[in-house]
Amino acid sequence: MQISDLPYPDPGVPDARSGPRFLLWLGRGQLGGQLKSLCWGILHFSGIAGLPYAVGLGVDAVVERDANRLLLVGALLLLIGVAISVGDAMLHRTAVTNWITAAARVQQLLARKTAELGSALTRRVAAGEVVAVSTGDVEKIGWFVEAASRFLAAVFAVVLVCVGLLFYAPELGVVVAIGVPLIALAALPLLPRATKRADIQREKAGKATELASDTVAGLRVLRGIGGEELFLGRYREASQEVRKAAVRSARMWALISAIQVLLPGALLITVVWYGATLVVDGRIAVGELVAVFSAVATLLYPLRHFEEIAMAYSFSRPSAKRAARVLSLTRTDAAEAAGEGGTGAGAGAVEAPAAGGDLYDPQTGLLAPAGRFTAVVCGDPDLAGRLAERLGGHPMDDEGKDDAAGDGPSVLLGGIALDELALDTARTLVLVQDKDPVLLSGTLRELFDVPASGAVDSGAALTAAQCADVLDALLQSAPDGVDDPMDARITERGRSLSGGQRQRLALARSLVTDPEVLVLDEPTSAVDSHTEARIADGVATLRTGRTTVVLASSPLLLDRADRVVLIDGGTVAAVGTHRELLHREPLYRAVVTRETDEEQQRPLARLELTELEEALTEIEESA
Repeated sequence: MQISDLPYPDPGVPDARSGPRFLLWLGRGQLGGQLKSLCWGILHFSGIAGLPYAVGLGVDAVVERDANRLLLVGALLLLIGVAISVGDAMLHRTAVTNWITAAARVQQLLARKTAELGSALTRRVAAGEVVAVSTGDVEKIGWFVEAASRFLAAVFAVVLVCVGLLFYAPELGVVVAIGVPLIALAALPLLPRATKRADIQREKAGKATELASDTVAGLRVLRGIGGEELFLGRYREASQEVRKAAVRSARMWALISAIQVLLPGALLITVVWYGATLVVDGRIAVGELVAVFSAVATLLYPLRHFEEIAMAYSFSRPSAKRAARVLSLTRTDAAEAAGEGGTGAGAGAVEAPAAGGDLYDPQTGLLAPAGRFTAVVCGDPDLAGRLAERLGGHPMDDEGKDDAAGDGPSVLLGGIALDELALDTARTLVLVQDKDPVLLSGTLRELFDVPASGAVDSGAALTAAQCADVLDALLQSAPDGVDDPMDARITERGRSLSGGQRQRLALARSLVTDPEVLVLDEPTSAVDSHTEARIADGVATLRTGRTTVVLASSPLLLDRADRVVLIDGGTVAAVGTHRELLHREPLYRAVVTRETDEEQQRPLARLELTELEEALTEIEESA
């Protein structure tokens, strides 16, 4: 794989059982690139290893005044220089290629997993951790993959030098052969402590990143309540914790680096002292001492790669662990059993249901008849959110284990389990819009450039979602020369818009897709009652003949639904129209009208339902 060939047509199915297994899987996927890098590294380090011997031969030729031999040594030095230069250039090229391709593979895997899990991802993994994995952790994983081949080439060079010295100058070769392994292994006892400190640093950095993400995302709200300084103070404290942890980690790595300098220096001094004694005794020639001295000096370069691989593994192991944790998440237990990519059992072996099928949840007993507008009332907002995820065919695995909105039998569409469909097919049929939808930066036209049936254009969707004032606001904030609001730009996550404006634009985007089943979780929680009434009418009209499920507790939405379902204790408690349930179900009345316990005990005649109905009628007329 070359950089020009990225992205991968298929990044593969990772071994996400643990961090080391994930690193091993990445390495196996790049055997070709690793072998190329290893070969060039061997050429490079062999040239470095051979340099001292050539220098020693040159010194002997000068001492013996042998001109022909000196010319041969010069030619050998030239050849070694070419090998070092070419090997270094190609080693760098292939190693960096390994780094980039490994990082790209991990990013593709993370992107695929994000698309698979959707909004459930950030509910199961902290947002800061997701950001850390997709940015810093990817680079650290790539660093280890890149350093592995250079480390193996360095090991080859060290072994080559030690073995060569044993034959070239046995007395000094024994000293070097004993000292080099001690130098290479001296830092091992310190690595666990250094790794632990590095883990603490990354953990604190992840928390600081998460706090920063949450602060930026909620900046508008924080400014409204005057909480900017409070959160900035918390971020400053978190940043100082990260700094202190980084200093403690750096001290340990500085100690390891000092050992890697001190011990080779001690070995060099020992070789010079002992070698000088051997020269004085006439047991070795001056050229041999120079060659051995040069060999030990050049060993400092490959030995640095021992420290680098230790650092790379120490930093990449927890990063790979976090990446493996994200990649091991599955849409459902059925998807996990299905294997590759979690795309559903059979990966398309089950055909999509015919249009017009009912949506049924066997866990709660909720039935949304085909082509009808069904409203669902839950007293618990968290339960409503999990139920919306479940209706979309991707419930959380680690939440709601004992809850009806958690794990359980798959939701059925037209009698076919959504979990048995390919993920793309399931999401084409059922679209879920949660209560906090995200708007990506770009123009409004790009926002509506989503997979759709083509039956609903953006104009009709914007009208149904009551976005006229949003279009005016975007046009006013657009630069000169932009006359069409569809060409106006939306800032990141739509932060330049109010919560109600973002909510309506997201609703319009969902309406444009025109799915077979549209599930909306509190789609009008941030708008006023008059706008809410008009949105309810617009959605009901635009979705005529399509299955629509709205999880809400607003009387204005409930009154326009064809069918209202009350969920209590995780199962269906009552079914009817809004007005029917309002009269005969005290629990429904309490949830919708926000009654207190004392008010629930009052007789029905004293609940002033007539006044409530008159108020609803007035709102309808004003709309």
